[in-house]
Amino acid sequence: MARYDFRTYRLFVPETLAPGARLALDRKQANYLVNVLRMGDGQALLVFNGRDGEWRATLACEGRKSHSLVVGERERAQPAPSGLDYLFAPLKQARLDYMVEKAVEMGAGRIRPVLTQHGQVGRINRDRLAAHVVEAAEQCGILSLATVDEPRPLTALLEAWPEEEPGRRIVFCDEGHPGDDPVAILAALPPSPLAVLVGPEGGFSEAEQERLRALPFVTPLPLGPRILRADTAAVAALALVQAILGDWAR
Repeated sequence: MARYDFRTYRLFVPETLAPGARLALDRKQANYLVNVLRMGDGQALLVFNGRDGEWRATLACEGRKSHSLVVGERERAQPAPSGLDYLFAPLKQARLDYMVEKAVEMGAGRIRPVLTQHGQVGRINRDRLAAHVVEAAEQCGILSLATVDEPRPLTALLEAWPEEEPGRRIVFCDEGHPGDDPVAILAALPPSPLAVLVGPEGGFSEAEQERLRALPFVTPLPLGPRILRADTAAVAALALVQAILGDWAR
């Protein structure tokens, strides 16, 4: 049996959800439901807001240009947010969009851009990335929306880490790691909150690699014999972590 209803369309709404609530749809939402999905009056969909769980709702068409949703019963309770952080050097836009979507699908609860010496991009559009977080959550049955941080220099983040993130370990995707068994490395880690760190397309600088390897709260992780693009490395690393230490293992 499926863990949730994946056949019914899911829509993120910012409003508070409760039985009988009536939610006005904006023009974009109404156009997608009525003109793209061809939904009609009384048809069901699922709605969530990242706070109140998932609810079944019905579309109410009150005219050609007036549409709303009537909230019914709750289908799923709101889960605790994911404790897995995803740290990454921003990429150019198309690959960055893809990478954020996949990180959300893989269960990251916090999206944290870091600025590195060889990074290609120094700024991000947080609103755009937040929109991709919502789209990924709608498609994948996720109820807790990942947060998107402002970019932060890697050096400053590492310096402040022990105070700001006590007990949280960084798993650092290290293309220069001499080992070849990421499964054994992850399996040997003690239980703790985790953050996965992936570098830029050009890789971390030698100084960055040396500093990361020297920190007691960082675990270098090899990702096989091939050099992976940053967005591919993100999916590979998150899959390993989830399978061995995360919610796949449960």
